[in-house]
Amino acid sequence: MAKVGFIGVGNMGGPMTRNLLQAGHEVKAFDLSEEALNFVVQSGAVAVAAPAEAATDVDFVVTMLPVGANVRDAVLEGGVLNAASPGTLMVDSSTIDVDTSRELHDAAQAAGFEMLDAPVSGGTVGADAGTLTFMCGGSTAAFAKARGLLADMGRNIIHCGGPGLGQATKICNNMLAGINSLAVSEAFVMGQQLGLDPKTLYDVISTSTGNSYILSQSCPMPGVLPGSPSSNGFKPGFAAKLMLKDMRLSQAAAQATGVATPLGAAATAAYAAHIEHGHGELDATSIIKQLSSKL
Repeated sequence: MAKVGFIGVGNMGGPMTRNLLQAGHEVKAFDLSEEALNFVVQSGAVAVAAPAEAATDVDFVVTMLPVGANVRDAVLEGGVLNAASPGTLMVDSSTIDVDTSRELHDAAQAAGFEMLDAPVSGGTVGADAGTLTFMCGGSTAAFAKARGLLADMGRNIIHCGGPGLGQATKICNNMLAGINSLAVSEAFVMGQQLGLDPKTLYDVISTSTGNSYILSQSCPMPGVLPGSPSSNGFKPGFAAKLMLKDMRLSQAAAQATGVATPLGAAATAAYAAHIEHGHGELDATSIIKQLSSKL
């Protein structure tokens, strides 16, 4: 079993930490939220007062933070690289921009450490269940070293290539998920206006060419799937404000690479308007509210 420093134990990092503890690992945890820290301490983690303390005398340092600047602050300004022992592997499971991820890889390498960018897909449901998908960027050796640890938090552990390519994969995935959420929402609102029963429409599309993960696992139309966020007041598995963050990352990447993403741009604009209307804390599938005043 490993010693792990976990920085960022909120909605995603908290249940991920709990799964590590259940697997028998020792975890030192840091978070700015006392409530978040209490959650993991009750599960057996040891709370520390600073990122550098989390990085002291551990085999792995895992970061799960909102944006790239937070990861940079923790790893560089927070003293993680200075405090870590030789051989410690840095694993960043945040979803951040590719440039910042590669900057952190370079800084870790300059300090004598290996790093893996390993963003996740699966939301809080996957974090709770330990079924996350990890998209990993870094050396083959770093991936091999981290794989067992990541398997205690996820089901699908995939090496996507070199530094930053885990983040690149996540950005592509979430752009598609955002587009899909909007597209599924459009189909159901149109079907409703045409007089179709939403459950009937679901039964047809879920067995036809329009099927998708978004439709089958978290249909945006309330009342269709009992366990979906839409049928539970849009309680977030993955909040709309986080989807907008990732959509904006996708558009920045598209601009930087000269790739046309008209559907990505349209979905980004729709999510921006949705958040402006005060729905940022709801699940990402609540984008359907942007299309219908009845919901």
